[in-house]
Amino acid sequence: MSATAPELVLGGGTVHTPSGPVVADVAVRDGRILGIGSYPDAARRIDCTGLDVLPGVIDSQVHFREPGLEHKEDLETGSRAAVMGGITAVFEMPNTNPNTDTFERVNDKLVRAHHRMHCDHAFYVGATADNAVELAELERIPGTAGVKIFMGASTGSLLVAEDEQLARVLAHGRRRVAIHAEDEERMNARKDLRIEGDPSSHPVWRDDESAMLATKRILRLAREARRPIHILHVTTPAELELISAHRDIATCEVTPQHLTLAAEEAYPAIGTFAQMNPPIRSATHRDGLWHWLRQGVPDVLGSDHAPHTREEKAKPYPASPSGMPGVQTLLPLMLDHVAKGRLSLERLIDMTSAGVQRVFGLVGKGRIAAGYDADFTIIDRKGRFTVTEDWVESRCGWSPFTGMELEGRVVGTIVRGHAAMWEGQLGNQAVGEPLRFAGAL
Repeated sequence: MSATAPELVLGGGTVHTPSGPVVADVAVRDGRILGIGSYPDAARRIDCTGLDVLPGVIDSQVHFREPGLEHKEDLETGSRAAVMGGITAVFEMPNTNPNTDTFERVNDKLVRAHHRMHCDHAFYVGATADNAVELAELERIPGTAGVKIFMGASTGSLLVAEDEQLARVLAHGRRRVAIHAEDEERMNARKDLRIEGDPSSHPVWRDDESAMLATKRILRLAREARRPIHILHVTTPAELELISAHRDIATCEVTPQHLTLAAEEAYPAIGTFAQMNPPIRSATHRDGLWHWLRQGVPDVLGSDHAPHTREEKAKPYPASPSGMPGVQTLLPLMLDHVAKGRLSLERLIDMTSAGVQRVFGLVGKGRIAAGYDADFTIIDRKGRFTVTEDWVESRCGWSPFTGMELEGRVVGTIVRGHAAMWEGQLGNQAVGEPLRFAGAL
């Protein structure tokens, strides 16, 4: 084989390039895309006739629970769920035990992940009241996704709630900061609105104004600091409308579960298993998120994969923890929305690949183009399947979407030219490597 011959060819699929879809071969060598066209000769050829070849899907918000909470999930099981759902890379969150808030703890995660994770990965540094000055250096660690701020308490102990502390965090560093925007003071004042045994009171407690108040505050502080921010898991249409007026400073994320579930149905059906932060809200909220998605406001989709054991979730509200698995269902759920005409495949691709690259400055990811990493998600748009618990790879073993029949099936996950998953079978080895960012080179 010549020095320029492809080692792998994905043959005859509908390839979604920056110029649009084209039926073609994609050639791979040394883990990168060699070219798009006709490549009849290769050391290995995978027939993709009748399938769509997407840029590798990236989930920019997951909680894989390691270290300290491995009974819920770990880096290996979480990444296995990721590739089984077509995800080629993830950004993992810092609310582990201990929190990921020092150089040593970031490095510990990178060491734990190396060739144990089946997908590529980056780790957030958690902002605290004590590490603000160090964040400018911490965000530059190779393999770091940036800084994460929890304005309202969620799972774990990371919390930066006061304006003075938030301003200190935003003053140190340059990369885009990810924000969990719920107002801690308002939520503390409303705790008596929680009704024991009734998880439908969760969105009453953590109401629209708790989210909007925090979003308004962080937008003002970010503008004063001239620091770009990324507001995670937005749940209210009013927030998206507000963010649309601040596009020079803010990007944002929505989740498949907030686009799919509605309080009126979810809490009666699955109770505390629908409990997450920010909450699943009403069908009116859900429809409003879709309106602003069609307006182009949300930049990315993230699963906010946050598993707990079945026993933990079965505790009576509010003793039950917030969070649900989602990394494996992110793409299948959204493909079903595409099949139902709620968004185009092109918009989905942008929110899960090119959009992530654009927002976070990823290097070599996010599109099918010569020279980019050979990351691909291969789908059968007409394939149907039902979500079952034996399909779920997460250690928690359950999904809020069990029993849903979905149109759009993930066939394969290729990570830098390696078949991480094909037709439901995991690859022979975990090949995950740290992601690279323009702000941390």
